Amino acid sequence: MADFDAIVIGSGMSGGWSAKELAERGLKVLVLERGKEIDPARDYKDLAAPWERPNLDRVPEEEIEKHYYQQIKGVPHPRNAAGNQYWVRDDEHPYEKAEGTDFHWLRGYHTGGRSVTWGRQSYRLSPMDFEANAKDGHGVDWPVRYEDIAPWYDHVEKFAGISGAKENLPQLPDGIFQPPFELTCPEKHLKSSVADKFPGRNVINARVAHLTDPTEEQMELGRGPCQVRNQCAQGCSFKAYFSSLHATLPAAMNTNNCTIKNDAIVESLEYDPKEKRISAVNVIDQNTKQKSRYTAKVIFLNASTIGSTMIMLQSQSEAFPNGLANSSGQLGLNLMDHVSGPPISGVLHDFENKTVYGRRPGGIYIPRYANVTENDKPYIRGFGFQGGSNPLSHGFMNGAGIGESFKEGHKAQSAWHIGLYSFGEVLPNASNKMYLHPTKKDKWGLPIAVFDAKMGENERIMMEEARKDGIAMLEAAGCTSISAPEVELTPMGNRIHEMGTARMGRDPKTSVLNGWCQAHDIPNLFVTDGSFMTSAGCQNPSLTYMAFSARAANYAADLIQAGQL
Repeated sequence: MADFDAIVIGSGMSGGWSAKELAERGLKVLVLERGKEIDPARDYKDLAAPWERPNLDRVPEEEIEKHYYQQIKGVPHPRNAAGNQYWVRDDEHPYEKAEGTDFHWLRGYHTGGRSVTWGRQSYRLSPMDFEANAKDGHGVDWPVRYEDIAPWYDHVEKFAGISGAKENLPQLPDGIFQPPFELTCPEKHLKSSVADKFPGRNVINARVAHLTDPTEEQMELGRGPCQVRNQCAQGCSFKAYFSSLHATLPAAMNTNNCTIKNDAIVESLEYDPKEKRISAVNVIDQNTKQKSRYTAKVIFLNASTIGSTMIMLQSQSEAFPNGLANSSGQLGLNLMDHVSGPPISGVLHDFENKTVYGRRPGGIYIPRYANVTENDKPYIRGFGFQGGSNPLSHGFMNGAGIGESFKEGHKAQSAWHIGLYSFGEVLPNASNKMYLHPTKKDKWGLPIAVFDAKMGENERIMMEEARKDGIAMLEAAGCTSISAPEVELTPMGNRIHEMGTARMGRDPKTSVLNGWCQAHDIPNLFVTDGSFMTSAGCQNPSLTYMAFSARAANYAADLIQAGQL
């Protein structure tokens, strides 16, 4: 008899949803999290202001060079000391890059994973995104369409809480929203200017997973409205932004059907060739290195795109010598991310008498228009812009400072800064891949990952055009002092949206998973993190992971209750 009905590997964005849905269906669920336990009441540091913390809450440069040498420089990961506990140290968790590859792998090993640190931008994929591969021949056809996923987008949005406004744009479907964060006066001016000059482009409110009008269900979980404090990187004691730690895991635990085990590194999944199913999960305690074994009727891999694929590659057997459920040979291939160019910014006058209250978690979003309302582009697919505005008098725009003069200067009337940042779609490409190093292992004796992936010509051309478009929109708004550095593409992994290494598809010969995120080769194995993505779209992907996870978990529960798993 199995120890549990279901084992969920990973407690982050997708793992939390898998656990919640399975537990609420009455199944006994074990969640295995490889990292430490995080307790918001004990571990969140967001109630102390930066100037109340050592070194103004900055991570010393020597610590960054020692521990985070492969990660992003110049952004708040891991330069914010209070939030530093949520990012993995490169020297303790190494990885390799193939020659010619620059890959950034940012990870969070703790309860909630990167759902504690994500940017919270929440957008649906559209019908055109699910049809793109079939139409232009890049990648394989998605085995689902938007209509299959739309009810599950509804389902997760209601529970998670997404602030936004309905826009009736076919390339960016509307969802179930709580009230949006208001645009600033300069952003409203940009919106009208862009609409006048470029009728097919839309400046809209950013859609972010922050509560603005909490439902009774959300408040019963201890969640409250966003306080507009911009301390999100340290956690949120108000639980206003969505994370598995704030929402799905507590909901799963409330059923009394869920057990969470921390410090549990999954070594491998055992495959029973007679029964053609996963028979057990082998685990290493990260502190003691003691090994244990758990059994269940169904396994959900939610260890993140790279983590889940590594577990499958580590789980070799006579039946699957090249990795679990890998009869297609696609496991580890088609690695995707999003691509950005440099930020584009300008200065806007005539709003010197305006200011802002609070620090919103999101500003503006310009949905994709390329190859939607504007065609004849020198590239396929497209990109969106995220951005926002602030008075130049705000201290972080004016350089260093502290004390009375700093605060008074912060209040002074000034022109406004407007910034735009592009996020483009990366095409699926079997040449972009990750695999296990043949000899190098981590301190638990497991192979380390090797990345061999780079941006392509379509991505380069797209970001060159995005730069031109961004300049043109700021000029249309009357901006001066426009800054738009020459394009240097972000490396793979830099956007922290790894996807695609166990893609779903219609044909078991060319894909790892079917349309339910269920392995073609192994009926009781589901993979519902970013691994399943067949193409990337240009929208932030986390909302899609949530919807597919909830859908797959309910499908698996149906199969179990029908006696088919």
